[in-house]
Amino acid sequence: MNIAFKINEFEGPLDLLLHLIKESKMDIMNIEIENITKQYIEYLDQQEKMNLEIASEYLVLASELIEIKSKLLLPNPKIENEEGEEIDPREELVNRLLEYQAYKEITKVLQEKENIRKEIYTKSPENIKNYVDEETTITSDVSLDDLVEAFKKYLERKKATKPLKTKVTVNEISVSSRRHDIKRILKEKKKISFFELFPVVSKDYIVATFLAILEMAKSKELVITQKATFDDIICEVPNEK
Repeated sequence: MNIAFKINEFEGPLDLLLHLIKESKMDIMNIEIENITKQYIEYLDQQEKMNLEIASEYLVLASELIEIKSKLLLPNPKIENEEGEEIDPREELVNRLLEYQAYKEITKVLQEKENIRKEIYTKSPENIKNYVDEETTITSDVSLDDLVEAFKKYLERKKATKPLKTKVTVNEISVSSRRHDIKRILKEKKKISFFELFPVVSKDYIVATFLAILEMAKSKELVITQKATFDDIICEVPNEK
């Protein structure tokens, strides 16, 4: 198992080097090797004086910095690649730093997205037939599937099928509260259109209302009827027509 060695707030040698470059306000594309090497080694010396064990990876980078510094101090520090093109001794280090910097920035963005995601509540799809049994009073050949299909068409008309906020709040609508509201409405009107029970177009309100209707039908607190195909679906008090 690889365990990142951490000195203070730094996750590794490149993290420390990147910090020193930023603190010195250097251009990462034109690193002052002599200056940054001195700062890097001084930092490691300070940690050693504090009886902190320095990981080998920090020492490896220190040796690389010293090697680059030595090459730049040569009278004619020309280094050529296989094609005969002159290359900067710092080039490989700069590329590694740029790659590490990009990695850190992406990691920060992903961490922010993860924190936001933790605040979102989601619920797995549930079989709504669990809310209705064989004794549920849905008359005139209106099946549960018919009711669900009508509900889907209602959502399409209200454009409520688009993603809606699902963040849990203290004002979240509950099935029991909607059930209480529907009882009050039926007590006043005796019967009402299925679609009139959805005056508010929000995900939690719509879902709570639909489940409340199914629970009330199951417990025979309301009767759901439809005289003919495509007619309005009516919810009414039992035994009163």
